[in-house]
Amino acid sequence: MTLATNLGFPRIGRQRELKKALEQYWTAKISGEQLLETARQLRRTHWQLQREAGLDIVPCNDFSLYDHVLDTAVMVGAIPQRFADIPDELERYFAMARGGKSYNGRPGPLALEMTKWFDTNYHYLVPELTSDQTFRLSSTKPVDEFLEAQRLGYAARPVLVGPVTFLRLSKAKGSSFDPLQLLPRLLPVYEQILARLATAGATWVQMDEPILVTDTDETLLSCVDQAYNRLAAISGLKLLLTTYFGTVGEALPRLLQLPVAGIHLDLVRGPEQLATALRYVRPDFTLSLGLVDGRNVWRTDLTAALELARSAAARNPITVAPSCSLLHVPIDVSEETGIPSQVREWLAFARQKLEEVSLIARCLREGTPAYAQSLAENQAILERRRRSPLTNNPAVRARLAAVTPDMLRRQRPYSQRRPLQQARLQLPPFPTTTIGSFPQTEEVRKARAAFKAGKLSASDYEAFLKQQIAEAIRWQESIGIDVLVHGEFERNDMVEYFGEQLEGFVISSNGWVQSYGSRCVKPPIIYGDVARRGPMTVEWFRYAQSLTSKPVKGMLTGPVTILQWSFVRDDQPRKDTCWQIALAIRDEVIDLERAGAAIIQIDEPALREGLPLRKADWPEYLRWAVEAFRLASSGVRDDTQIHTHMCYSEFNDIIAAIADLDADVISIETSRSHMELLRAFTDFKYPNEIGPGVYDIHSPRIPQQAEMEGLLSKALAVLSASQLWVNPDCGLKTRRWEEVKPALQAMVNAARSLRSRLATTN
Repeated sequence: MTLATNLGFPRIGRQRELKKALEQYWTAKISGEQLLETARQLRRTHWQLQREAGLDIVPCNDFSLYDHVLDTAVMVGAIPQRFADIPDELERYFAMARGGKSYNGRPGPLALEMTKWFDTNYHYLVPELTSDQTFRLSSTKPVDEFLEAQRLGYAARPVLVGPVTFLRLSKAKGSSFDPLQLLPRLLPVYEQILARLATAGATWVQMDEPILVTDTDETLLSCVDQAYNRLAAISGLKLLLTTYFGTVGEALPRLLQLPVAGIHLDLVRGPEQLATALRYVRPDFTLSLGLVDGRNVWRTDLTAALELARSAAARNPITVAPSCSLLHVPIDVSEETGIPSQVREWLAFARQKLEEVSLIARCLREGTPAYAQSLAENQAILERRRRSPLTNNPAVRARLAAVTPDMLRRQRPYSQRRPLQQARLQLPPFPTTTIGSFPQTEEVRKARAAFKAGKLSASDYEAFLKQQIAEAIRWQESIGIDVLVHGEFERNDMVEYFGEQLEGFVISSNGWVQSYGSRCVKPPIIYGDVARRGPMTVEWFRYAQSLTSKPVKGMLTGPVTILQWSFVRDDQPRKDTCWQIALAIRDEVIDLERAGAAIIQIDEPALREGLPLRKADWPEYLRWAVEAFRLASSGVRDDTQIHTHMCYSEFNDIIAAIADLDADVISIETSRSHMELLRAFTDFKYPNEIGPGVYDIHSPRIPQQAEMEGLLSKALAVLSASQLWVNPDCGLKTRRWEEVKPALQAMVNAARSLRSRLATTN
């Protein structure tokens, strides 16, 4: 029997109900029980939606209030000591995610670090483990949610982050050791939770081990052997070893010898895996086939998927599934009435993807003649997309073909640009700035909504935004920030804002995707060749600069980040799409300089997350990604300073590529790691200027001046005083002014203290 199933479903709800409930809970507008009731309602709704889409088995424990890796850390008792004194479980959970509340005027405990989940734009909380770490079963959430699904009548399969992936993604604290060494201590907790699931009536458990699609070594594979030889012995349970985001590679035959009952393979990113699996698989082994892309929004070629699946269905029990959890796509395209019909028919969001999964499974069970019309409609849509003039702009393609090597480099090297920029800018040592955005208050959001709904005129909306900008400029001047920003009040999102103004993009009305916690983004959809219609930011910059004699940064999102944080067309190389975006940004950079911008920031927080998961594929990606940034940024004079920003990334392995960007100043996230990320700059002597973040903007806690000075002192152990800028980790859009103002005042005071010390020592 071929079954239709799923690996995970979006958590946030059709109308972002989870986001709204979380933020109401954090501001004490609803109780913890009300938050948990919203979560229960969402789970019920999502299970019902999946059943209606035709699934035979639904996932459970794929839901999380904040993050599934954090849930796993809590489940196994990996709770750092600094949170141990918080008695309330829910408050402790969110303190680990966001930082603890302040008590008696003192900042609460720092949150766990946050970084990207493999090569996605989803952020997970990084577990902290010590060499003497002990584990215990401290949460029965997987069992509770399985029983909840069971009571509601759903055939459900619990989902767990596998122990090897959990340990490999964790961070060693206090001493240098490999967290995989803790596996023998961790496995008894997994045995306990699996035994409880078996007792509750679960027959299958999905064990997510995406770490297996990265570069594996014998240590990791031996841990996989050890883990699943033990865990598969739990009586009454079948384990599905689940891999996704790529190919398992040479380890696949070894994995097929494990005593698990099945394996999930991502056949979207690694279709070649199936032939290998069929050579080595046992006859009773279940193959879960990831045939529908869980990461992008395009319709599946159902005929091709069926052809791939038939060889497996003839030999083994199979299940049909998306390639990975649908956490990474919006919920339902049928609600997107604002997308042009020619483009909308090309799209499939989570609900449509599950309908595709169901149709493939039914075709394999019952034969294709019964579904000939559906398959023919699918092929007709794909053919209309292939032939559509919407996807092809000859002028854009001609311009891309005409790019020359001179367009990929500045006129002079940084060492010669620096004195020209110093003479133009006249900045003090340890210059202070922010990353770009200021709080998007309820007032700002209401004004934007009223403008979009036609309830606020364009002139009134412009006047409102100019008032916000003027207030932000005055306040920055009043506290002594050296390089100002206009605050980005006109922008809904750092990528969506540009997607709305570029040809080849379409913006959904409700295509929300979780980035972390309550933070949701609405990725643009790139369906055609990309070009700039006209200036996008110039007038807002020009107005802000007219209000002050201090430099105001022109603020842009870089081509790699626009690419990575969009749903990208899959009918041409990603490099070509990225360079088309780079040419559009290059035009904007040149126009900003002409308008008087002395500093232009081109943010590339997604540069590292775009890395392929296997290092052998890195050089090619880094080559075209770095060149895309240089194509966007190199059209300016030498006395114009180019900044870039990156956050929540490990830089050690790509530090040379970051230097190759040739940005005059780079700002990076470092506060949650206590400047540990600067270790990348110890051995590699970064030649240009750096702003290591001293203020964690993803937490509501307000850091004190002494804390920031301590971080800057750590930075000065690695960087020279002439290199160092002082700034927050990231943009301040998600914070409240009552948090931002004291934090930035403390940041400015910390920079002034360093200047005094520098003057004394000189």
